[in-house]
Amino acid sequence: MGENPAKNHYAQLNQGEENEMEIFGYKTQGCRKALCIAGYFLSCGALLLLFYWKPEWDVWANCIRCSLEEADVVLLRTTDEFRIYSRKTVTWISVSALIQSRLNYPATAVEDSIFSKAIMKPSLQVKSIQVQRIRYVWNIYAKQFQKVGALEDHHTCSAIHAKFGSGLTCNEWNVRKVICGPNTIDVPVIPIWKLLIKEVLNPFYVFQLFSVCLWFAEDYMEYATAIIIMSLLSIFLTVYDLRQQSVKLHRLVESHNNIMVTVCRNKEGDSCFQELESHHLVPGDMLVLKEGKTLLPCDAILISGQCIVNESMLTGESIPVTKTHLPQADNFKPWRMHCAEDYKKHVLFCGTEVIQTKADDTGVVKAVVLRTGFNTAKGDLMRSILYPKPMNFKLYRDALRFLMCLIAFAAIGMIYTVCVFALNGEEAGEVVKKSLDVITIAVPPALPAALTTGIIYTQRRLKKKGIFCISPQRINMCGQLNLICFDKTGTLTEDGLDLWGLLPCERNCFQDIHSFPADHSLPWGPVFRAMAVCHSLIVWEGKIQGDPLDVKMFEATNWVIDDSSGHQIEGQGSTHATVVRPGPKASSAPVEGVAILHQFPFSSALQRMSVIAQEIGGEQQVFTKGAPEMVAMLCRAETVPLNFESKLLLYTAQGFRVIGLACKSLQAGKQSTDLTREEVESDLTFLGLLIMENRLKRETKPVLEELSAARIRSVMVTGDNIQTAVTVAKNAGMISPTNRVILVEANKIPGSFSASITWKPLEKNKPEDYRGLEDDSPPTTERRIGLALASGQYHFAMSGKSYQIVAQHFRHLLPKLLLNGTVFARMSPGQKSSLVEEFQKLDYFVGMCGDGANDCGALKVAHAGISLSEQEASVASPFTSRTPSIACVPELIREGRAALVTSFCMFKYMALYSTIQYLGVLLLYWQLNAFGNYQFLFQDLAITTVIGVTMSFTGAYPKLVPYRPPSQLISPPLLLSVVLNILFSLSMQVFGFVVVQEQPWYSKTDIHSACLSVNNHVENSSSISSLGLRGMRDGAHGQTDNGYKSYENTTVWLLSTINCLIVALVFSKGRPFRQPIYTNYVFILVLIGQLGVCLFLVFADIDDLYSKMDLVCTPTTWRISMVIMLAVTLAASFLVEEAVIENRPLWLLLKKTFRYHSKSHYKRLQRVLEQDSAWPPLNETFFSDSVAISVEGSMGGHSNPTFDSNEDTL
Repeated sequence: MGENPAKNHYAQLNQGEENEMEIFGYKTQGCRKALCIAGYFLSCGALLLLFYWKPEWDVWANCIRCSLEEADVVLLRTTDEFRIYSRKTVTWISVSALIQSRLNYPATAVEDSIFSKAIMKPSLQVKSIQVQRIRYVWNIYAKQFQKVGALEDHHTCSAIHAKFGSGLTCNEWNVRKVICGPNTIDVPVIPIWKLLIKEVLNPFYVFQLFSVCLWFAEDYMEYATAIIIMSLLSIFLTVYDLRQQSVKLHRLVESHNNIMVTVCRNKEGDSCFQELESHHLVPGDMLVLKEGKTLLPCDAILISGQCIVNESMLTGESIPVTKTHLPQADNFKPWRMHCAEDYKKHVLFCGTEVIQTKADDTGVVKAVVLRTGFNTAKGDLMRSILYPKPMNFKLYRDALRFLMCLIAFAAIGMIYTVCVFALNGEEAGEVVKKSLDVITIAVPPALPAALTTGIIYTQRRLKKKGIFCISPQRINMCGQLNLICFDKTGTLTEDGLDLWGLLPCERNCFQDIHSFPADHSLPWGPVFRAMAVCHSLIVWEGKIQGDPLDVKMFEATNWVIDDSSGHQIEGQGSTHATVVRPGPKASSAPVEGVAILHQFPFSSALQRMSVIAQEIGGEQQVFTKGAPEMVAMLCRAETVPLNFESKLLLYTAQGFRVIGLACKSLQAGKQSTDLTREEVESDLTFLGLLIMENRLKRETKPVLEELSAARIRSVMVTGDNIQTAVTVAKNAGMISPTNRVILVEANKIPGSFSASITWKPLEKNKPEDYRGLEDDSPPTTERRIGLALASGQYHFAMSGKSYQIVAQHFRHLLPKLLLNGTVFARMSPGQKSSLVEEFQKLDYFVGMCGDGANDCGALKVAHAGISLSEQEASVASPFTSRTPSIACVPELIREGRAALVTSFCMFKYMALYSTIQYLGVLLLYWQLNAFGNYQFLFQDLAITTVIGVTMSFTGAYPKLVPYRPPSQLISPPLLLSVVLNILFSLSMQVFGFVVVQEQPWYSKTDIHSACLSVNNHVENSSSISSLGLRGMRDGAHGQTDNGYKSYENTTVWLLSTINCLIVALVFSKGRPFRQPIYTNYVFILVLIGQLGVCLFLVFADIDDLYSKMDLVCTPTTWRISMVIMLAVTLAASFLVEEAVIENRPLWLLLKKTFRYHSKSHYKRLQRVLEQDSAWPPLNETFFSDSVAISVEGSMGGHSNPTFDSNEDTL
């Protein structure tokens, strides 16, 4: 075997995808397994529990390494920074029953199919594993695990038509069905017992169980019972919450799992139709879509006819989308590459609803099943909810380190305890109990519960403000956000567009502008025809539905859509054509109506849409509309006005959305369905510009100003034109009027592998500005630009195309461009996600706010994704706002900051409380004494638990300050605060412990000496009562002295208990991130109540109470001395916290003195660029080959393997 097993032991699964994993092969070994089973019994199940927490240890202990081919167990490890392990058992699927009489089946089947490559001969079995609900089978030839449940990507367009056009044979279908499994997105409701077991086996609850058992052994019943009740409550609440989520998810998908569908079967070369339940579908099946509404049970490629689909489930937009059939292009490119970014126009996604079907000459609408089950778009969405990306937040990492420190602390205490008690000859069992007790004191079992309360309260406050959160642990992250990406349309601006004007063009000259709403209607002509037919609108439920832009444009014509459908057009085989006719309010037109014969839907990659239309009884024409620059390129040069660019700039610079229109006549006798898009969209005649107004939302400007004042960067990421985006950014206040905008343009050089990049200042283009610039002498202008650049007051704007080229050819420049990039226009959904990831690599905490339409990927990737859409698509987003305005962003940041500060306060408090108790116990252990059960109970339950619950009630401060709370527990101010307060507590307790022993009334054996010695000096008037008291005390003493009572115990316990209240008050931070502490009435009342009870215990002289609490009577002077000690501690603690820990100018001065610089990548880069006088290089062009060598070394670029992520995972 030699090197072979090690060589084939490891591989990568889903390489380059979001859920990329490493996979290792292992083989179970009998003797190892037997040893492990023995270990389970000998350790009373502790080893089994350890293996449950650490699956990799389980595999390493039970199995030996082997090649993946021989493996019966595989170990998976994620490739992100978390490196999470999971264990999977290899299963065998037998297909022998299906192919028993046809051993030659694999050869006769599609040879290049994974199904034929996975069947092992002669056993006719398939080896498989299931990871995150997706099945992978072993490819015998490629020697790797491959995904099944999806059609292979290598098929060409013509191959899909040829191989699957007539359906699968019954035999092929049976084999595929067994290998792929059922086509269901099955999210079963998890049984409550499973949830309970999973929750109870959490390390935290196991530690609590250990603590509770120990406390019961020590007769510490009350607190043990209280902890059991709290834990059970916490477990039941969590289980209830998880169960609700499970039911909700189950309901979300169950409707799609059993739909009756019609498929086409290939029987000896003949096609026949067959009805079956959708869970029997397999990739490659031929679906026949009937008329009427249908829910799609899988992803499918449309190969004949046309469909109108409602994709709101995926995109969040209830806008009908037109799907066209896959062309029968005869080339060697895989179908997806052939269609480029447009492939989605041919794909029907699972979970979406087909509203309307239009058959072509064949008379049926057919689609080939592309993906089934959890491989589909809907399945992917479900998997992103079931298996969320783990969070990497310093707070959680530091929390673990902090717990490790406490455990180390406890270990020292254990050693000390063992030494003290063993040297004094205590019983071994007692020594073990006492030393284990130290762990439960030093590591507070209530810590995780106390931390989650703050987040639960914040979640409740957000809910009241209409912000819903499905990922509560991200709330703390919102407190660190320092860059927010905003989508433009529907987020910063109003959703709908208003038609503002039309700039017609005749004989390559622009005519007078036609304003809307106008008194006179538009005259009949090519522009009018383009507005009436160049859209993808449909009539659905009696209303015209579609893109808001199309709706506004069509409504301006006053025409109507005739939805009676089924119009026979002369010379056309098509029986389904949408016909538009003049409406009752329309101006007279010389035609009865116009039929839309064929559509080339809008494509964000091509930035245009086209239709082939025919006047009833007239000739066929092509109409195109889209981005003006794109439309002008497709037109004959002689039809485009010479002043096209300046006119376009004039309107886009004012923030208008501009659409270009064009048309051409088609030769008679040509079938519209036979024409390719390239043929149709060429040699067009330019018709003019349609100008739409997109108003800013009322809240946009104040919110962006608030974020800017809080030093939170705002970035616009939009699919719109760059000029429009820049203007909206200026109007919204993202770019201040004094700042310069630099346009970054990157282009591929035709015929070579290199690219060029140019920096151009974007001039203002108001007429008066032009005059001003003309009057200026050139040096003055340059000086003005130079000044703006030197002070860092410049913003980069770039398009999605440029961004992609920069990412591919100028990797080293990307961080520099992102540092001042404010406007990213014409961005595709994939580019939006990539941009967010690139910002994260620069150590920004990125928030993304979008309306869910095409921002799903970015919302998922960002540290905090806020969806303004309540559609199902937004389930991928951690936060959803009920009100569709960006006012929720500062609200979320405020609450996030408050929650983060609350978490730190709770951490500090819990650390101090456990340390104070720990120090007190260790001091008393020195005298072989300890706190009594009721003393522990009072501190643990009456003080800490109540404080833990009420401390988090404090709300967020209404103003966002221009700095963020610290992000890590292990930061100098926080550590200093904890250390100093521990020293204060230690000093006070040791001082009290030592000084009480020096008092004249102190006695080690007689715990009544203090009050007796006092009574001896009292006058006769009170001697009778004192005798009575003494007798009572003696009686009480005789009954209940349990060995805890001593002057040291009383002193240390009273000091430590009130010390807990002091730290609770001192650590309850108010401004600048939370409201002042006095606004938290419940907490203040609780503190006053607790302090009152504690002072009552200090000064009261009630025998029964003292006896119960294991306290002894001390002279009043000593009680006053204790109060003075506490007052001094409070003053010192408060002074240090306010004058040092919370003194921001002091820490900034220290940073400056010690030349401490932020380690964040973007801060380091800012410092580098401040020194670089050549940046940004204005009016210069770089070429990728020449620059790559000179700059790469100085600026370490970073790679992003998921940059070109498949966009089918919406």
